[in-house]
Amino acid sequence: MTSIADSGFWRSRRVLVTGHTGFKGTWLCALLLRRGATVSGLALEPDTTPSLWALAPYAGEVDSRIVDVRDGDRVAATVAELRPQTIFHLAAQPLVRRGYAEPVYTYATNVMGTVHVLDAARTVDGIQNVVVITSDKVYADDPQPNGYTEDARLGGADPYAGSKAAAELAVETYRSAFFSRAGAALVVSARAGNVIGGGDFAADRLIPDAYRAVEAREALRLRHPGAVRPWQHVLDPLHGYLALARAVAGGTTAHGSYNFGPAPVAVTVREVVERFMTAIGAAADRRIVVEPSDQHETGVLRVDSTRAQTELGWQPRLDTNRAIDAAAAWYRDFLAGEPVDRLVARDLDAYTG
Repeated sequence: MTSIADSGFWRSRRVLVTGHTGFKGTWLCALLLRRGATVSGLALEPDTTPSLWALAPYAGEVDSRIVDVRDGDRVAATVAELRPQTIFHLAAQPLVRRGYAEPVYTYATNVMGTVHVLDAARTVDGIQNVVVITSDKVYADDPQPNGYTEDARLGGADPYAGSKAAAELAVETYRSAFFSRAGAALVVSARAGNVIGGGDFAADRLIPDAYRAVEAREALRLRHPGAVRPWQHVLDPLHGYLALARAVAGGTTAHGSYNFGPAPVAVTVREVVERFMTAIGAAADRRIVVEPSDQHETGVLRVDSTRAQTELGWQPRLDTNRAIDAAAAWYRDFLAGEPVDRLVARDLDAYTG
């Protein structure tokens, strides 16, 4: 089981989170602050209203820098000034449909943004490890019975997936070319499944779309209701990232990439939203409209997390149904006026208790 206390490893550790103003980034900052880390962030302003980052009470505790990762000079200057010991690189264009609409921006952010962070890390003394967060969608679309292992072929049939696979190649190249000497920072990548949880307000994501449909009392429109994804609560992979960074710092990792996914249970898009709507209390008037899209999206996606489980001692703590219920409870109480700081603290307490 993942160590929750971490034996003081993070206390006073200088940690930079890129993409800290996003959904996963905000939750990661909350975890690190609870462990006593000195946290800084590099990201764009939140692009949703509401925004978990804007609502959560962390602004005064995180050294927040508004920087576009496409700007290599500013990234380099910011990393040099902050001098972190650990970097979690989450900043990205994370949406499949936006990838189709803005492929150049998607590649510039996801590939060159990663290159800029890695290039800055190789020039700053004192950086011990870099964890680059990519995606479970880095794998070529060839579903495996037990899920993709880390050694499966990389690929990408849409711009988002392709950009994340290309980012993985950049990580591998930089690891070999620049981070292989003695004393260099250790660089790994983490590939997580589809994360859900309270506070995600992004467009074109399943749970936020379902929340907005409930709030507006409108039909929820689905593109691929039968698609299967590795749904997991956001705190599960985030604890995996912490375990991975700690193992890298201790020199106990044997590989350059790790999957973090839920138990291998097939759950479709429709099943997720139906359970979410029941849990949030909208079962009586829920409406789902299927609007098929001709844009390619992987039909079945599962990842094999054996490597993380055996080498890092990481295990998902919430199965998919519990993750859906926890997300629904968060949004239900948010709609009822519960302060965000209490909702975040409640989920953190429940997860680590």
